[in-house]
Amino acid sequence: MDKVNIKDKLNLITDYWKPIIVGELNNQQIRLVKIKGEFVMHHHENEDEFFLVIKGSLKMDYGNMIVDINEGEFIIIPKGIKHRPIADTETHLLLFEPATILNTGNVQNELTIV
Repeated sequence: MDKVNIKDKLNLITDYWKPIIVGELNNQQIRLVKIKGEFVMHHHENEDEFFLVIKGSLKMDYGNMIVDINEGEFIIIPKGIKHRPIADTETHLLLFEPATILNTGNVQNELTIV
């Protein structure tokens, strides 16, 4: 029942694309991550994803279109939808995802966190 200071937790993150878990509820995890550059195009067969932009801006690339998400905005990616997060500058995100989700979905590469 401790409170979490998001800014303090983000200050602990030194690497891009390496989320930290800051809370858990109902088999879901609240993760914070700093990103910059392009992630891998992927999808999740069984899980939806929630991305909230805390600082910076995010482009969600769906292959045939890109959606811009700015500070204070969020986007939900339904399971099965191919997507790729892109951040032109350092961007801070809050993610709400099932604890079992693999960050790169159906793709395994150097960005995959097991």
